[in-house]
Amino acid sequence: MKKNNFQLIMIAVFMVAALIGMLVFAGKIKIGKDPAGSGGTVILWGTANGGDLSKAIEDFNRDNPAFTVKYVQKNADTFDQDLLSALASGVGPDIFFLPDTLAYSYRNRITRVPYTTYPLSAYKTKFVGAGEVFLTSQGILAFPMSVDPMVMYYNRSMLDANGIVYPPQYWDEFPNLVSILTKKDDAKKIISSAVALGQFSNVAHAKDILSTLFMQAGSPIVTEQNGQFVSAMLDAPDSARLADILNFYTRFTDPVNANYSWNRSLQDSRSAFSAETLAFYFGYASELPYLLNKNPNQNFLVAPMPQLRNSNTKITEGHVTGLAVSAFSQNFTSAFTAASLMSTGDFAAAYAQATGSVPVRRDLLVGKPSDAYTPTFYNSALFAKSWLDPAPVTSDAIFSGMIDAILANTLSADQAIKDAANKLAFALAK
Repeated sequence: MKKNNFQLIMIAVFMVAALIGMLVFAGKIKIGKDPAGSGGTVILWGTANGGDLSKAIEDFNRDNPAFTVKYVQKNADTFDQDLLSALASGVGPDIFFLPDTLAYSYRNRITRVPYTTYPLSAYKTKFVGAGEVFLTSQGILAFPMSVDPMVMYYNRSMLDANGIVYPPQYWDEFPNLVSILTKKDDAKKIISSAVALGQFSNVAHAKDILSTLFMQAGSPIVTEQNGQFVSAMLDAPDSARLADILNFYTRFTDPVNANYSWNRSLQDSRSAFSAETLAFYFGYASELPYLLNKNPNQNFLVAPMPQLRNSNTKITEGHVTGLAVSAFSQNFTSAFTAASLMSTGDFAAAYAQATGSVPVRRDLLVGKPSDAYTPTFYNSALFAKSWLDPAPVTSDAIFSGMIDAILANTLSADQAIKDAANKLAFALAK
């Protein structure tokens, strides 16, 4: 291990010892003969490419010879179902990479770390704010490993050709950019667009874009009250502002509005950006390799996610991946030790690099790489936030329905948001 990680490793060791002591006292770990409880092999599941992680796993096992971590790569499309089935049958992994989108549904299938073992102040000092998605009143759901912040990619050539010196910093700059960058043919058909907003089906990460806007307005979307997670979409200091935001978002797909820049017939926003018919694309840091490979000749850069003007804070959506310890592990001591050491040691940085995401540990964000993109990713990680999604498919339908209700003129923006908040509350109550 590197010397500058020694203090973190010692903290992890003491933390593991404290938790094990508590579990021994509670009778969950037996003292004496317990060959399955320590040493041996720790099975780790995830969706990251096994080849990309092989060197990091090898180094970790070399530095921690008391046990061996064996990584099993699973299909991202079936990971949730595969994991549920495996845990139910008792043959699941000891630890697994837990995306924040699944944290809610797995909250009762993992071992939570108590705050007596891992103090809340230490957690918040060590990890960026997005990692707090794993915090509950009953303990920590997972050890944060990486964060994938949402950013704004922009086509430099399109901006340069139209005399736009800098990309926008605020959302209220886009209406003016639409009039400059959106091009139409004689039949008023859009042939190139400034920004893809207003729809759901062909706007990549539409839910996350709206979530970012809502969080920027002060809405936590989901919060915990009396040990239960509840809908907090309307809990903004000025909830009426959310209706303005929803109207702002849908305005870009209204043909009679001056902001008209996108419609349902266009190809998806990521493809349009790579085809150089879209000036701005809101995507994640991990998408950079795809964008570079899709169109190697494209002249694009990245900027932070736009903000609401006159706000005292900066916020962007960020998806966090953590390491969770299965509540059904037959090798708990080694599993918990491995998860703790992976999050506090060199493995965390290697994992972020292998997955194209950003370290979630603050100490790993100090030294920024000097390429054209990563400094923006690192800076964005510092103000990224996430929320506890009850189920991605369900919340997608809720956000899609909210947008469609405005476009179909069946609900006002205020009514659509209240309807979405109620549906989110129902999903969390299941």
